[in-house]
Amino acid sequence: MTVESWFQCIGNCEGKHSIFDVIYKCPKCGGLLEVVHDLNALQKKDASTWQNLFDQRGSNRIGANSSGVWSKKEWVLPTIEEANIVSMGEGNNPLLSTPRLADSWGLSNLWIKQCGTTHTGSFKDLGMTALVSVVKQIISQGGPIQAVACASTGDTSAALSAYGAAAGIPTIVFLPANKISPAQLVQPLANGALVLALDTDFDGCMEVVVECTQTSGIYLANSMNSLRVEGQKTVAFEIIQQLGWKAPDWIVIPGGNLGNVSALGKGLRLMLDLGVLQKKPRILVAQAEAANPLYLSYQNNFNDFEAQTADPTLASAIRIGSPVSVDKAIKELRFFHGAVEQTSEQELVEAMAAADREGMFTCPQTGVALGALKKAIQSGVVEQDASVALVSTAHGLKFSESKTAYHMDELKDLKAHQANSPRPVSANISEVRNEIERYIDSLGTA
Repeated sequence: MTVESWFQCIGNCEGKHSIFDVIYKCPKCGGLLEVVHDLNALQKKDASTWQNLFDQRGSNRIGANSSGVWSKKEWVLPTIEEANIVSMGEGNNPLLSTPRLADSWGLSNLWIKQCGTTHTGSFKDLGMTALVSVVKQIISQGGPIQAVACASTGDTSAALSAYGAAAGIPTIVFLPANKISPAQLVQPLANGALVLALDTDFDGCMEVVVECTQTSGIYLANSMNSLRVEGQKTVAFEIIQQLGWKAPDWIVIPGGNLGNVSALGKGLRLMLDLGVLQKKPRILVAQAEAANPLYLSYQNNFNDFEAQTADPTLASAIRIGSPVSVDKAIKELRFFHGAVEQTSEQELVEAMAAADREGMFTCPQTGVALGALKKAIQSGVVEQDASVALVSTAHGLKFSESKTAYHMDELKDLKAHQANSPRPVSANISEVRNEIERYIDSLGTA
């Protein structure tokens, strides 16, 4: 099957642009672009044929089909040549059931999509394999790209530097100085990227990288570049496939720069268009109270949107006050009858701790999503007894400092109601046994 895809303005501007062109915005109106697929070609296969094909590929463990992105290449970037695919086994993340948490919140089912189990520890790998593969193909065709660059709150820089290193393409990352975790900072350093720590926030870094990539030879890798969305939308494919090609009532996702929100909606739309999905799930976007421009816009039915200067939050990866993908995100929220909720710092640490008690080891961004879900249930936005899939965007190990501080009750101005700190005990068997007995007895009263 031959399927074409191209860039097209998300507005009403006419014109198609090759995905191998170095272009990020519509040349007519300056709006964002999106990758559009030849739907007529894709519809030549019926829904069951697509389902059977992808279920069969899911058993492969080597080559491109071992990737959760490239095993669905026809729905992502069908014109990428096999030799130019840069994959590190991304995707195929587990969808884990949390029955005790679901029961305590009154849900029929709550699944957590663990996107942090991918190569660099976050969902950013899904988009970066798509973008870097396109860059590799552009270079193989003689395109004048010298390096790939991004602004980042941590996870994007890790993904870009890893995939760039695997492809042999130089990478440049712009980070807000002293605003990301050491585990996030060390990844681009280890991968050999040029790391520029700027005395600004993410939005300031974004302004600088956009300016730098106006110069020929430096390719923009932020989610303003809609190639990232093509990889990230596979989260939607995987959730639906893992649930037997059926949709939950709600999908919850943290929102910062909002590329992940637009990607989720785009993936769901494609499955609806192909008849693979019969029911529209609703989307709940979760924002930290300290960085909540989409939430504030939602309060006014998205009639206006104002960027803000984001305040400090433990959910540093979504500390973004001027999201570049806001128009795409609002479009998807309207289509899927979505909602937006915010989460305070206290609410996010407690929600994160509650999920960890069921073995999840979540990141603060996932804590924001969990806290928002709990509030949405309490307010009646999410129905009691609904089925919910929640996207966990990164591995908790990337944020071990803040998680450790919680359990040592060292987070400033926050209470650690579920703290579990080490108990000092002498190396005396009698004292050890007494401590164990006290622990066992406490389980009966918990």
